[in-house]
Order: sequence, then C-alpha cells, then structure tokens
Amino acid sequence: MALYVQKFGGTSVGSVERIKAVAEKVKRFRDNGHQIVVVVSAMSGETNRLVDLASQINDEPTPRELDMLVSTGEQVTISLLAMALQKLGVPATSYTGGQVGIQTDSAHTKARIQRIETDDIQSDLDDGKVIVVAGFQGVDEEGNITTLGRGGSDTTGVALAAALKADECQIYTDVDGVYTTDPRVCSKARRLETITVEEMLELASLGSKVLQIRAVEFAGKYNVPLRVLSSFEDGGNGTLIIADSDDEEDSMEEPLISGIAFTANEAKLTLLNTPDVPGVASRILGPIADANIEIDMIVQNVAPAGDYTDFTFTVGKGDYKQTMKILKDQVIPDLGGGELRGDDNIAKVSLVGVGMRSHAGVAAKMFRVLADENINIRMVSTSEIKISVVIDEKHMELGVRALHKAFGLDKDDIEQE
Repeated sequence: MALYVQKFGGTSVGSVERIKAVAEKVKRFRDNGHQIVVVVSAMSGETNRLVDLASQINDEPTPRELDMLVSTGEQVTISLLAMALQKLGVPATSYTGGQVGIQTDSAHTKARIQRIETDDIQSDLDDGKVIVVAGFQGVDEEGNITTLGRGGSDTTGVALAAALKADECQIYTDVDGVYTTDPRVCSKARRLETITVEEMLELASLGSKVLQIRAVEFAGKYNVPLRVLSSFEDGGNGTLIIADSDDEEDSMEEPLISGIAFTANEAKLTLLNTPDVPGVASRILGPIADANIEIDMIVQNVAPAGDYTDFTFTVGKGDYKQTMKILKDQVIPDLGGGELRGDDNIAKVSLVGVGMRSHAGVAAKMFRVLADENINIRMVSTSEIKISVVIDEKHMELGVRALHKAFGLDKDDIEQE
C-alpha cells in the first residue's frame, strides 16, 4: 500500500465528463489498496471568468477580495469530484485549503505556504477515505483566504506530499511526461523515464511548460518524488522527477544530455564603443531593470587598448523596442557615447544534462555540430549543467534536430560517448 498525492489541473477537470473520468481513475488506485489525496484546480477558464467579473466591478480590486473571489473556483471542483467519487461508492471528503490546514503568509494573490497541519487528513486517510483538496489556496494567521499565485495547485500538491511523507506526488497534465525536446519540432523526441530536479528546473526556466518552477523547487527542497502523467491516457509511467542520485555508479551511467530547450522569444542588443570604466555595466543595465525588463544572457568584450568595451545582452522579444528606447534616450547620453545595434531575429538553444559535470567536451561537440550545419553562433552562456547558444532564428529548428541526433537522443537506447 502506498500514499499518493494526485494533482489534476484545470483541463483535466474542465467538464462534468472529465470530472467523472478523474473519479474513475482515483477509484482504480484506491481499489488497488492505495491511500489517495487528490488536489484539483478550478475548471479550465473559471479563474479567468472570475477575474473578469472583478474587473467589471473595479479595475483595481483589493488583493484580499480578489483572493476571496478566485478561491471559489476550486471549491466548485472539489465538491463535484467528491460527489462523483461518492456515486462510485468511494468514501470521499472535500476540503478547502483552510480546512485542510494549509497556513500561508499574508501576501494576497502570491502567498507562500508556511506549514500544513496534517492530523485531520491523516485521520481521514486511516479511515479509508479519499481526500479531495482545493489547490492554489490557504489561510493566513488571521484566517483570511489567500491564494498562491501562478502554479499554485502544483505547489499545493507537492507541499501536501511533503507534509504527509507521501510515496509520490503525481501531476496529471495534458502531456504524458517530459520529452527530450518539443515533439512538434523534432519528431524523434523521446519521453524521459526519469530526470533530475536540477535538470527540470533548468528546462522549466528555459521555457518548458510542463511544470511550474515553484513546484519543482519545492519537490527538490523536501525530496518529494514527482511524476508527470497524462490525464487522458491510462497506463504509462510518465516521467519521474527525482533529487540527484548520490550513487556514483548511477551517475556514471547518466546520459550526457537529458533535454534540449529552445525559444525564439529573444532579442539581442549591442552597445559598441562604450567607455570601459568601473560601473559601466550597472549604468547600462540599471535603467533597464528599473523598467522591470528581465535580462537573460550578457557578454562584455574589452578592446585591446582597454579604453572601450562592447556590451551585448538579450531580453524577451516583447521588451525589445522599449529596451532600444531606454538605451537611446537614457543610457547612451549618460555614457557620453556609444553605437547601438539590435537584432530580434534570434533564437536561444540550450543543452541540459547533469552528465556534463563528469564529461568534458560537450561544448566543443555542440559547436562542431552547429558548424557542420553552417549555423553561426552569436553568443554563448554556460552553467554547471547547461550550455546555451544564441543563433539566427531561421536556423533554430535545424539546430535542435541536429543536436538531438548528435547527442544520441533520437535513439531508444542512449549510448554513452
């Protein structure tokens, strides 16, 4: 017998038929002798509908009242799912975040979980009940309803799994796991059996939409095994996300690269011939940060004479024009000169894998593969388990497919270099 926390998102409970299908799935697990806690989101589109209602009343509703409103979306789902389970003969009880003992801080609309009281849930589980919990919400010390912000239901699931010391937290989505890259770009992409928390965090930060970063961080911190599965397919093992293995032998056999992430949502800006003086980077990037624009990759070159520098960085494509304006109107006059160049037809391609730690030559191989395809590299950025390159957008898909093949990700049985 195992204890599972199963989380179903808005699409998985988007209609009465889908809620009934979730109830059937949960029943099968319980019939096999497992204890089950189910965490659900609001039905797809419901939270947006509620926010829209609020905006029709008040353009800037107070965060407390907004939380009070949007938290009702999950309340609808938990009661309907509990009813569906009861109709199948499964004893089930629904709980809001507050009732289940999820205590948060008072940062309305983006609260953080501080602790979870598990005595009542554990008692119900021991009595053979299925517990249905509203994701995305909790209560603060004064008893006010709070919501956890983006990805909140995933976070609720992982936090409950940690508090209950569950055997696994299963996240059901509209995909059947984590893939080596986007199957729409590379038809030979494979579903990964396992991936480390570190690798998943890198992939999520680089644009993979399978899981929210916050939930993955929580799983890593509290060592919760996390599994991604499809809501719409029965069977299949999905992808298991695990903390780093301490076993040296295991790490020897780890594939070099676990996945390839890519995004065309990038733009590159270069300031040429700016004075090379202390604080120049701060003077360039400060006004951009003040405008709440996120900066991704940064490269600074120093001229041989040492008097001038070229400064290149990337931002999101949506921030390109505003960043150009800030550089022209504020930064260049402040620096007393410099030439500005920009390019919004670029893409970022990234290799991710913990195997890089113990294998040399990954970057060299990546550059050689791209060179063989006649793809020019504009910028490079590395971390311990990631290498990112900026290339022309028109070469992005070609580059992804070439790297996918070269690093053995096409094959069913990954060969070590």
